[in-house]
Order: sequence, then structure tokens, then C-alpha cells
Amino acid sequence: MQPKGQQLIGLDAFFAAGAPIHAVNPASGEQLEPAYASGGFAEVNRACELAESASVAFRTSSLQQRATFLETIADQIEAIGDELIQRGMLESGLPRARLEGERGRTCGQLRLFASVVRAGEWLDVRIDPALPERQPLPRVDLRQQHIALGPVVVFGASNFPLAFSVAGGDTASALAAGCPVIVKAHSAHPGTSELVGRAVQAAIKECQMPEGVFSLLFGSGFEVGQALVSDPRVKAVGFTGSRSGGMALMATAQTRLQPIPVYAEMSSINPVFLLPEALQSRTQALAEGFIGSLSMGAGQFCTSPGLVIAIRSSALDTFVAATSKVISGIATQTMLTPGIHSAYEQGVKALSDNVGVRSLGNGDASDAPNQCQATLFTTSAEVFLNDDRLQDEVFGACSLLIECDDMAQVKSVAEKLEGQLTATIQMEEGDIEQAKLLLPALEERAGRVLVNGWPTGVEVCHAMVHGGPFPATSDSRTTSVGSAAIYRFLRPVCYQNMPQALLPEVLRDGNPLKVSQLMDGKRVV
Repeated sequence: MQPKGQQLIGLDAFFAAGAPIHAVNPASGEQLEPAYASGGFAEVNRACELAESASVAFRTSSLQQRATFLETIADQIEAIGDELIQRGMLESGLPRARLEGERGRTCGQLRLFASVVRAGEWLDVRIDPALPERQPLPRVDLRQQHIALGPVVVFGASNFPLAFSVAGGDTASALAAGCPVIVKAHSAHPGTSELVGRAVQAAIKECQMPEGVFSLLFGSGFEVGQALVSDPRVKAVGFTGSRSGGMALMATAQTRLQPIPVYAEMSSINPVFLLPEALQSRTQALAEGFIGSLSMGAGQFCTSPGLVIAIRSSALDTFVAATSKVISGIATQTMLTPGIHSAYEQGVKALSDNVGVRSLGNGDASDAPNQCQATLFTTSAEVFLNDDRLQDEVFGACSLLIECDDMAQVKSVAEKLEGQLTATIQMEEGDIEQAKLLLPALEERAGRVLVNGWPTGVEVCHAMVHGGPFPATSDSRTTSVGSAAIYRFLRPVCYQNMPQALLPEVLRDGNPLKVSQLMDGKRVV
């Protein structure tokens, strides 16, 4: 299967007529074929029309039908074979092993959501039977379940061509909830997106799902994306990208006649706290682990450790020397796009030009296109606490070490931080009291708090939270990774005194689907 440069709307595939989009091989600067002519308002209208027409049939499909559909998408993605990996490598500069792992994660999360759909716990069934004899007032029969919001728009992410893109986590969780999905493909990897989109189309045909369950649009600039978010038939948005991009979509969503939720993952610098005993006992291991996490994938992960905080000491001096030595041996890596590389260089320059910041070391340099040179800086807690610019995310292998006078200053730095996806504590048994001092501030500011690990690497499972307070995400109550992501695209509906024949099957007497229920306040199956 080779990409053709076509828009995918419902089960149709066709060439649009707008401005052309070309992927660029970031490792060589080569423009890749085919061109993708941008869609416009006609394509947006058709995709939204089909999604709306499919909405009721899809959300009322059986749990088994929907679960099988998700599994079939995974099967169809795998059936593309090596062509998908090769195209992804050309468009992203990512190595084969990374993309093969990402394909596995993509298919794994589709199958995870299939198991979630079958289990039915996400329906949150609650039944309070009628109590006609209750005094002083009788109680009516009340039954509740969650239903799908309706059509969802998903924006593909630049840094995960598969796992956060066309059939990635946002799409998987929205489809699991019963929501038709319209994907706005990322212009950095259109060919990869089209190949995956055709796999979803094939699954729709095989499973005989309504045609409007899925569409894939391509568009340069902001026209297509803003038009999708503005369309009254769209009921929610999933986005992974820059803070400016997420804020623009949020503004559009809130100015609609009917505002809708935008679940945007935007910006995080993922602080790592090196507590004294850990720093003293594991100096070299911490230096190697930190630089390994920072440089992984050229630092192009939303959980890359962009901030390190520690108390001044001889152990910290040793750590600084060790990290400077380790980073000096890090080879450059190709960044995802020329634009991302340019933004990285600007962010590094802003730190270099800051009079309160000094360099601790760099990785190897290279004259090849779009190369990320790993970079490490340091500053004092006093400077950090008085300069909000030092919290700006530099997307890439760049980190800032904050040197503190004492634990009180470490706590002040923690309390100064914006919302984060992660916060990490490196500690030993002797650091328990210091960790207790920090933990409340980190719980308030991060979606995931780690001990003695590194934030890069997000497990797709039931307990994972990949979210956090603003600006890490636009809604701190949700997660974009893990089975709880399904709740973003659901809302509760209560049925009062509803005849059995009109009730959704899951709410009928006898629990015909055998899902978990809260029956009169008691959990039963």
C-alpha cells in the first residue's frame, strides 16, 4: 500500500483542490511525494455531516460490535506491514525501532480499549429502584448510564506519528466511547496518516460500521482545524501540541453558540527533584539516567525532564561534573521537522542569552540538517523564582538545573511551578521527610508523581494518568493515556420511570449484559 495524497471522508477517498502539503524528510531536507491538496469548508461540512448521521447508530452499537471494531483497526494497521514503518521513518526522521515500538503501542491501546468496552464498567450503571412505600415521600425509579458525547475532532500530534495520531489514544478512546471521529492529520507526516486512515476505513467495511464513524482531513494553515472546531455538529476535541495551538482551539470552542470541551495536552517541563541522600549515594547513576532520559528521541517527548532541582553540596558538584561529561558524548539526533528544530534553537538561544543562566555542557555538534544538540544549563533558585521565562518549555534535549540553598528553597521552587504532566522525586530512605514536605505541592501540580524513575516512557494501562493542571493540559480532571481516557467523551444520562422496553439494554432488570452496577448504593455484577 502506498499513500496517494487523498482525503478520506467516510468510505470515500479523493483529491482535494486546495494548497498542496508536502512532507519533508527532516534528515535530508528532501520534499516527499505525493502532495496533499488541502481540504476546505466543503470537506469539513461533508465529514461533519457523515459523522452526525452515524452518531446514534454508533453509540447504540453493541459492546461486542464496538470492541471487535477496535481490534479490527489494530489488525488492519499491522497488516500494512513494513511500508508503514518505512514511510514513518522518511517523514519523521525517527529510527525503525522507535516506530515499530510505537506501532505496537498504537495497536495495544486499541486492544486495551476493546477490553474496556466489553467490560462495560465505563458505563457507570447506577440503579435506584422505586420505593413506592417510602415515607414521607415515595421514590421514583431512577437509572443512569454514560453515553457518547457525539462527533469528536482529533488533531494528530507531530511527535508521535502513530500513537498520538490518526488511530492513536484520542481516536481509540473516542471510538470506544461510541463517538464518530474526524481526524485533522498533522502536516509533518501525511503519508503515514493516510496509510493508517485507510486501515481504519478497511475496518469500517469489515465490521459494517456506519460510514461516518471516521474521516481523515488534510489542510495547511488553520482553516480546516478551526472550521472543524467551529462546526456545531462537533461535540468535543482532542489535541496534542503547542500551548499556542491548544489555546487557539480552546478560544474557538468557547466562543461557539454551544461551547464544547477541548482536551488539549500542551506544555510541560517535568521537574526532577534530586534529594540529598539520593544525590550522595547514586551520583553517577543519576547523571547517566538523567541524560539518557533527556536525550531520548532528541528530547521530543512531552515528558522529557526539562528541569532538575537540587540543594547545593559537594554531591551536587560531582553530579554537575558527571552530567557535563555524559552529555558531551551524546550524538546529535534528527528532529521531527524543520520548524521544531528552529523552535528548539530559539529556546536554547533564549537561555544562553539570559544573564542569570550559564551553560553546563553540550552534546556533539553536527552540520547535518535539523540536528538536535543536547544542552544543559544551570541557574540559582533566586533567579528562577523571579523569572517566569525560565518555565517556558524548550521542546528538545535541553534542561535547566536549579541550585537551591536548602530544602525550604526547594519547596519554594516546587510551589512556583506551573501545571505539569509529571514530577519526579529521586530519593533514598533517609529522604523520606524531605519527600513528605514536597509531595503536597507536587500532587497539586502534576498528573503523575514518580519516585526513583524517569518521566519518559508512558505505560498504557488502567492506572496511568497522562494529564495535569494547566498548561500541561486544558482540563486537569482527565487523562489522555490509559483506560480512564474514555470518560472525556462521555456524559451521564438519567432515566426516570422508564418502561423496560424503552430502557437501554444495560439498564434493564436482570442485568442482561452482566456489567458492574451500583444497585441501590451497593456494587453488584
